[in-house]
Amino acid sequence: MGKFGRLLHALTPPALAWRLGRSAREKLELKNFKALYSGFLKPGDLCFDIGANLGNRLRGFRALGCKVIAVEPQASCIHELKRNFGSDAGISIIPKAAGKEIGKSILRVSSVHVLSSMSENFINSTRSSGRFDGVEWGREESVEVITLEKLIEEYGMPKFIKIDVEGHEPEVLAGLGSAVPALSFEWVPELFSHALACIERLESLGLYEYNLSWGESMRFSRPEWRSAESMLQIIGEFQGENLLFGDIYARLKQ
Repeated sequence: MGKFGRLLHALTPPALAWRLGRSAREKLELKNFKALYSGFLKPGDLCFDIGANLGNRLRGFRALGCKVIAVEPQASCIHELKRNFGSDAGISIIPKAAGKEIGKSILRVSSVHVLSSMSENFINSTRSSGRFDGVEWGREESVEVITLEKLIEEYGMPKFIKIDVEGHEPEVLAGLGSAVPALSFEWVPELFSHALACIERLESLGLYEYNLSWGESMRFSRPEWRSAESMLQIIGEFQGENLLFGDIYARLKQ
């Protein structure tokens, strides 16, 4: 930062500096998002956002010109999604959870909305590891459940599916009955068995190759794509870690 920049920074009110910093971060996030997802999607493509939460990824998908099916069961998040995106004809908001079977289930609502989960294993494992030992899951909501296969039947085959559902990923993929071109699912080291179940499910549907993106970096950790065995070996080395997390990406081999 030059002399003028330092002076400007010193004279800028803290609240404005925070907003300017946020704007710069959002621009960088969108740039990284486009760089990553343009490898899977082009304008007009259909994608599914499973676990849309407040819609941070929705904005990126729409910026790429994609049509989005946004699936979110949490009542407070559904309210915000409808308020912010309800008028966008390119987004269909589905107020349900995705799972293995159509029906109803229980969502454990967290004091941190992004951590609400339908997976007791996720809650117990991340608490005991110390990752989320101060987080509460004090409320429950009864939610409707739909399967990925039913969504495909109703809306068509997506080019990409983003799955971020706090440990419920294996159940979501259990409701998929056909190979999709590409997808991602969240992974935390405490739940190696969940990642294994997800990869095994995908391998039962088609021949995939895999990559990993750490945290919210929106960048692949490795230039080359890996086999299922190689990806499991990589993430297996981090079992017991309670700070790192990431998204595992899968695409059908050409």
